[in-house]
Amino acid sequence: MSIVLAMALVTVATVSGFGRAQPSWKLLDSGSTARLRGLAAVSDRVAWASGTEGTVLRTVDGGRTWRQVGPPDTTGLQFRDIEAFDAWHAVVLAIGEGELSRVYVTDDGGKSWTETFHNTDPAAFYDCVAFFDRRHGLALSDPVDGRFRMLATQDGGRHWAVQPTDGMPPALAGEFAFAASGTCLVTAKRPGPDAWFATGGGAAARVFHSDDFGRHWSASATPIPSGATAGIYSLAFQNRRHGIAVGGDFTAPTSAPDAAATSRDGGRAWTVAKAAPGEFRSGAAWRSSRGDIAYAVGPTGSDVSYDGGRTWKRFDTGSFDAVACADGACWASGEAGRIARLR
Repeated sequence: MSIVLAMALVTVATVSGFGRAQPSWKLLDSGSTARLRGLAAVSDRVAWASGTEGTVLRTVDGGRTWRQVGPPDTTGLQFRDIEAFDAWHAVVLAIGEGELSRVYVTDDGGKSWTETFHNTDPAAFYDCVAFFDRRHGLALSDPVDGRFRMLATQDGGRHWAVQPTDGMPPALAGEFAFAASGTCLVTAKRPGPDAWFATGGGAAARVFHSDDFGRHWSASATPIPSGATAGIYSLAFQNRRHGIAVGGDFTAPTSAPDAAATSRDGGRAWTVAKAAPGEFRSGAAWRSSRGDIAYAVGPTGSDVSYDGGRTWKRFDTGSFDAVACADGACWASGEAGRIARLR
């Protein structure tokens, strides 16, 4: 075989994903037994996780040690989503009906917290929170009076305001969002005015998109199956055009046909993955804002895609609920305090 031919074959293998080093999770000792569905990756050294029993964990040494830094007197709350800007500033969302939905903010690494939103509408149920930058963010509630509800902040989560619903399309009968991994509402890795949220429960699993910081939304049906407990559980957008969606039915975790899809036009049209995980996945993340590597996790395993979500390959069979990446460093979290970092 000539040197030229050999080099060509190596190039093809690398591009197609063959010959790559197999990724694997390195399990870390979180010191917690909470189910950690909220996860925020800041860097290769700093990450936050949140979950049941008012749990908020933080590491600043690459995961070697974790500290419980949650708000006091919140053991009855489920912190399903957390957004962190650095080692000191974070916003955590408690989910649930009525007054169980709350937002807390810390500016000192969790030494102190301020409750900045306390829901009083019994019809509202907040699922996810996402930020465009350090100041501007949104929080998503299931439909109230037939339309999904949005909260907005312009000061890093210190103050929130319910947004008008005239720019929100009507919800389908039975439609809602899944508070499974803090990624039912997302913004792009590359900052901009775009936001997306995903649904299930109704006649179709849909993706809603806004290109004006959440003021107006459009809805697109996807080919991912929907049902009473089925639909899209997680979104990830690398930029304003390239997105991935994963889901399935959490009551049937080992069977999820067509439960992964990609979009190349900002979420207007979706194509089912050629080789999907085939099982329920609750979290997805791009490795970085460039390249085609993405990860998906769920209670039955983890998968990697080297082609932007068109095909997926299993690399782990452990249980995780959420995955998040920053600067090429990826983290995962889940039941019984499980936290891991990608090797």
